[in-house]
Amino acid sequence: MQILKSLGPAVAHVSWIEAVRAGVGALIGLGLTGLFILSPHVDLELGLYLVAPFGASSVLLFAVPNSPLAQPWSAIVGNTVAAVVGVAVCLLVADPALRIALAVGLALTATILCRAIHPPAGAVAMTAAMSPEAIADLGFWFALAPIALGTTALVVLATFYARLTGRHYPFRQFDDPGNHGTDDRNPVERLGLSEDELTGILERYSQSFNLGVADLARLIGAAELEATAHSSGPLTAQDIMSRNLVTVSPQTRLGEIADLFRQHRFTALPVVGPDATFMGVIFQIHLIGQARADALRLDRRYGAALRRLLDREAPMRAVDIMSVGSPRATTMTPIGVFLPMMADGDIDAVPVVEYGKIVGIVTRTDLVAALARSVARNGTD
Repeated sequence: MQILKSLGPAVAHVSWIEAVRAGVGALIGLGLTGLFILSPHVDLELGLYLVAPFGASSVLLFAVPNSPLAQPWSAIVGNTVAAVVGVAVCLLVADPALRIALAVGLALTATILCRAIHPPAGAVAMTAAMSPEAIADLGFWFALAPIALGTTALVVLATFYARLTGRHYPFRQFDDPGNHGTDDRNPVERLGLSEDELTGILERYSQSFNLGVADLARLIGAAELEATAHSSGPLTAQDIMSRNLVTVSPQTRLGEIADLFRQHRFTALPVVGPDATFMGVIFQIHLIGQARADALRLDRRYGAALRRLLDREAPMRAVDIMSVGSPRATTMTPIGVFLPMMADGDIDAVPVVEYGKIVGIVTRTDLVAALARSVARNGTD
């Protein structure tokens, strides 16, 4: 039974949306590269043609863009170095079997030494070794076109595609600025561990090819949040949420909403319809953002624009700026679910909804208070 389990899938379950996203990305990447840069037909004069290893590169670039093996240096340098090695071996070794084995083995060694390991690079070296006629015509130009040119085109397209679909590629480096553009790292990644220490962990467990330092920091931070949630006990949203809510209707004017924010010092206000039906939430940043947009459109004076925004004859209302797609919870949602949501500062409050009606809201203040009580209890045990 254990043997059968070991033969099963080792990859975690992935949603069909992510599967389609990766497949469409590869289709677009190879399609545009083939249509506008390279050709599906072999051109031994210019070398501008698609090769099979580009299919393997597309798997990494579009399906696992966070992998160190998929990063631009690994892809472009790895494929190019492998092509140079494959061409050199093809020109020097006559025996086909020896030529292929030697090309792949030397390419693997060379790309590792260049810190540019990229699995399709082995196929690039093999392609060169198996194509003596093409290499006789192209020589080392094969490394530039189609290999370097085609790989660069795929990397550029993968970068744009990742941003269009909400992914990060290339992945962020360990010392990249945080989400707010400052030198501080994101809160979840502030581990007290240096880049060298994290690199040492990856090397110790032979994971340098599978995981980047920044990804390791995010995983450790997420694990620490999960452990904190466990130590806080079986608390749920209903144990910590605010119940006596101040709400607004969809037709509430922004001037009234601004007064409520100022009076209560809230960061979020739920928008409800008849019978407490939850319709959305307005975060303070939405009001500020609308005022800034109005200021840019009307004049450069922020204060005057805000007054006109709140007092004009056809004022904007809550329904115009509320968020309807923000995270929400039920009364039985464990508090551990709220930790990663609020740790990075993007979300200040999460509405608690039952049967379409709002019954409470969990704010960052509620969460901090609950964790503080948990720490206090654990300290006295």
